[in-house]
Amino acid sequence: MAEIILSSVSKRFGDSEAVRGLDLTIAHGEFVVLLGPTGAGKTTTLRLIAGLERADSGTIRIDGADVTALPPSARDTAFVFQQYSLYPHLSVYENLAFPLKAPGQNLSKAEIDLRVRATAKLVRIDHKLESRATRLSGGEMQRVAIGRALVRQPSIYLMDEPLSSLDAKLRADMRLELKRIQRELDATLLYVTHDQIEAMTMADRIGILKDGELVQIGTPREIYTAPRNIHVAGRLGQPSINLLPRGLIPDAGLPDAARTVGARTEHLHIEQASNGSADGTVDWIEHLGDQTHLHVIAGGRKLITLAPPDTALSSGDRVTIRYRDPLCFDGNGDRLGGGAQ
Repeated sequence: MAEIILSSVSKRFGDSEAVRGLDLTIAHGEFVVLLGPTGAGKTTTLRLIAGLERADSGTIRIDGADVTALPPSARDTAFVFQQYSLYPHLSVYENLAFPLKAPGQNLSKAEIDLRVRATAKLVRIDHKLESRATRLSGGEMQRVAIGRALVRQPSIYLMDEPLSSLDAKLRADMRLELKRIQRELDATLLYVTHDQIEAMTMADRIGILKDGELVQIGTPREIYTAPRNIHVAGRLGQPSINLLPRGLIPDAGLPDAARTVGARTEHLHIEQASNGSADGTVDWIEHLGDQTHLHVIAGGRKLITLAPPDTALSSGDRVTIRYRDPLCFDGNGDRLGGGAQ
């Protein structure tokens, strides 16, 4: 079983603690995404699992074996880096075959050929096997980079923002492809990114990292609807959650301890004011094709929510704003129960 267990793992670089007391279990066949900004400890966690960095404390287990002190070659993992890192002078076939010719593989020429062609078909690059790497598009190069990891058939796949160099259309296509491949292989995959869309669309579970600590882990739905604190709440959602001080707009029925109200689109009811009573003013309406963002000023603060494409509101309109079961946070930024989700 390709299970990963990290127990109290820590890693420092000089005065900086990149990973702090990390406890994380990834089950066989699970697609887990670590989400966080630059410096959160995402890549360091991958490198610790791969053996490219040595943990200062704690243990790392793969398939039940303690690999904390083992070199990368003894861990049976494959790493896909942010950059393609292909050999430009080699063909696609030769790039895919290269890992299978490493010392210790002991595969016959026929076995290598069979595995290369099967992998190329899996990542849908089999029509380019004879092409040089320099003749490929960005999406094709990324497929080869992923294929080079798959062809080894390791127990664990580790991926460090492999889609970040692609344009938006290719990223969307590759997200679907990567999830398809992972399901077909029943592979254990740990993926790190700062892109919430990648996390939401691919992950079985998302782990939110901040300053080297795992703040919360759960399904995309759990992270979105029941964030542990304000930091987690701000990691998911488009547009981003509105974090408003209590009392800015009418908030009857909220818990007494609430100091900050977290309001996503589904937590707000906004309509044109009547009878001279208003809570805010429409600042502007942003048309983004598939979405329409409504920017409203209330009590000197801006909030952003989604609006129907055919909304009757326009800039300058005075509006009433009411909460609908919003998220509530205490003075420390932790989410409250009661009236909150």
